[in-house]
Amino acid sequence: MSEEFTYRGKTVEELKEMNLEDFAELLTSDGRRKIKRGLKDNEKKLLEDLEEKDNVKTHERNMIVVPKMIDKTIQVYNGQRFIEVEVEPEMLGHLLGEFAKTRKEVSHSAPGLGATRSSKHVPLK
Repeated sequence: MSEEFTYRGKTVEELKEMNLEDFAELLTSDGRRKIKRGLKDNEKKLLEDLEEKDNVKTHERNMIVVPKMIDKTIQVYNGQRFIEVEVEPEMLGHLLGEFAKTRKEVSHSAPGLGATRSSKHVPLK
Protein backbone atom coordinates (compact mmCIF):
# COMPACT_ATOMS: atom_id res chain seq x y z
CA MET A 1 0.00 0.00 0.00
CA SER A 2 1.62 3.26 -1.15
CA GLU A 3 1.20 6.43 0.79
CA GLU A 4 -0.34 9.51 -0.82
CA PHE A 5 1.98 12.17 -2.26
CA THR A 6 2.32 15.38 -0.25
CA TYR A 7 4.19 18.57 -1.08
CA ARG A 8 5.35 20.44 2.03
CA GLY A 9 2.59 18.77 4.07
CA LYS A 10 -0.25 19.45 1.58
CA THR A 11 -2.03 16.78 -0.49
CA VAL A 12 -2.54 17.16 -4.23
CA GLU A 13 -6.24 18.00 -3.73
CA GLU A 14 -5.38 20.76 -1.25
CA LEU A 15 -2.76 22.14 -3.62
CA LYS A 16 -5.18 22.26 -6.57
CA GLU A 17 -7.63 24.32 -4.49
CA MET A 18 -4.94 26.91 -3.60
CA ASN A 19 -4.49 30.09 -5.59
CA LEU A 20 -1.08 30.93 -7.05
CA GLU A 21 -0.04 33.30 -4.22
CA ASP A 22 -0.77 30.71 -1.52
CA PHE A 23 1.17 28.06 -3.46
CA ALA A 24 4.08 30.50 -3.81
CA GLU A 25 4.49 30.48 -0.01
CA LEU A 26 5.34 26.76 -0.22
CA LEU A 27 8.02 27.25 -2.90
CA THR A 28 11.71 28.01 -2.50
CA SER A 29 12.82 31.65 -2.49
CA ASP A 30 13.40 31.90 -6.24
CA GLY A 31 9.92 30.52 -6.97
CA ARG A 32 8.31 32.89 -4.47
CA ARG A 33 10.18 35.81 -5.99
CA LYS A 34 9.13 34.91 -9.56
CA ILE A 35 5.44 34.68 -8.63
CA LYS A 36 5.56 37.78 -6.39
CA ARG A 37 6.99 39.86 -9.25
CA GLY A 38 4.27 38.53 -11.56
CA LEU A 39 4.24 35.96 -14.34
CA LYS A 40 5.03 37.06 -17.89
CA ASP A 41 2.20 37.29 -20.43
CA ASN A 42 3.34 34.08 -22.15
CA GLU A 43 3.32 32.21 -18.83
CA LYS A 44 -0.18 33.49 -18.01
CA LYS A 45 -1.34 32.36 -21.47
CA LEU A 46 0.16 28.91 -20.86
CA LEU A 47 -1.89 28.54 -17.66
CA GLU A 48 -5.05 29.69 -19.48
CA ASP A 49 -4.43 27.21 -22.32
CA LEU A 50 -3.94 24.39 -19.80
CA GLU A 51 -7.41 25.07 -18.35
CA GLU A 52 -8.94 24.55 -21.80
CA LYS A 53 -6.76 21.73 -23.17
CA ASP A 54 -4.74 18.83 -21.75
CA ASN A 55 -1.97 19.03 -24.36
CA VAL A 56 -0.19 22.35 -24.94
CA LYS A 57 3.03 23.35 -26.75
CA THR A 58 5.26 25.98 -25.16
CA HIS A 59 8.66 27.65 -25.34
CA GLU A 60 8.46 28.71 -21.66
CA ARG A 61 11.25 26.56 -20.21
CA ASN A 62 11.54 28.73 -17.09
CA MET A 63 7.89 28.33 -16.04
CA ILE A 64 7.45 26.86 -12.56
CA VAL A 65 5.35 23.68 -12.38
CA VAL A 66 2.19 24.63 -10.45
CA PRO A 67 -0.69 22.41 -9.23
CA LYS A 68 -2.90 23.40 -12.21
CA MET A 69 -0.47 21.51 -14.48
CA ILE A 70 -0.72 18.14 -12.71
CA ASP A 71 -1.92 15.29 -14.98
CA LYS A 72 -1.54 17.46 -18.10
CA THR A 73 0.82 16.95 -21.03
CA ILE A 74 3.02 19.88 -21.97
CA GLN A 75 5.27 19.85 -25.01
CA VAL A 76 8.37 21.87 -24.07
CA TYR A 77 10.71 23.19 -26.78
CA ASN A 78 14.33 22.13 -26.32
CA GLY A 79 15.79 24.32 -29.08
CA GLN A 80 15.31 21.72 -31.82
CA ARG A 81 11.97 20.03 -31.24
CA PHE A 82 9.16 19.74 -28.72
CA ILE A 83 9.66 17.17 -25.94
CA GLU A 84 6.49 15.73 -24.44
CA VAL A 85 6.40 16.10 -20.64
CA GLU A 86 3.62 14.52 -18.58
CA VAL A 87 3.41 16.55 -15.37
CA GLU A 88 3.31 14.48 -12.18
CA PRO A 89 2.94 15.73 -8.59
CA GLU A 90 6.64 15.11 -7.89
CA MET A 91 7.53 17.84 -10.42
CA LEU A 92 5.91 20.66 -8.40
CA GLY A 93 8.20 23.63 -7.86
CA HIS A 94 10.64 22.62 -10.61
CA LEU A 95 11.02 24.38 -13.96
CA LEU A 96 9.60 22.91 -17.17
CA GLY A 97 13.01 23.13 -18.85
CA GLU A 98 14.45 20.61 -16.39
CA PHE A 99 12.37 17.86 -18.01
CA ALA A 100 13.26 18.62 -21.65
CA LYS A 101 17.00 18.11 -22.09
CA THR A 102 18.75 20.38 -24.58
CA ARG A 103 21.86 18.25 -25.05
CA LYS A 104 22.37 14.71 -26.23
CA GLU A 105 23.61 11.99 -23.91
CA VAL A 106 27.32 11.36 -24.58
CA SER A 107 28.46 7.75 -24.74
CA HIS A 108 32.14 7.26 -25.47
CA SER A 109 33.45 4.20 -27.26
CA ALA A 110 36.80 2.48 -26.69
CA PRO A 111 39.94 4.56 -27.27
CA GLY A 112 41.56 4.22 -30.68
CA LEU A 113 45.08 3.28 -31.71
CA GLY A 114 47.56 5.88 -30.46
CA ALA A 115 45.11 7.37 -27.99
CA THR A 116 47.23 6.33 -25.01
CA ARG A 117 50.98 6.31 -24.43
CA SER A 118 51.10 2.52 -24.20
CA SER A 119 49.38 1.97 -27.55
CA LYS A 120 51.76 4.24 -29.47
CA HIS A 121 54.54 1.63 -29.65
CA VAL A 122 52.43 -1.41 -30.53
CA PRO A 123 53.59 -2.92 -33.83
CA LEU A 124 50.86 -3.04 -36.48
CA LYS A 125 51.80 -6.59 -37.65
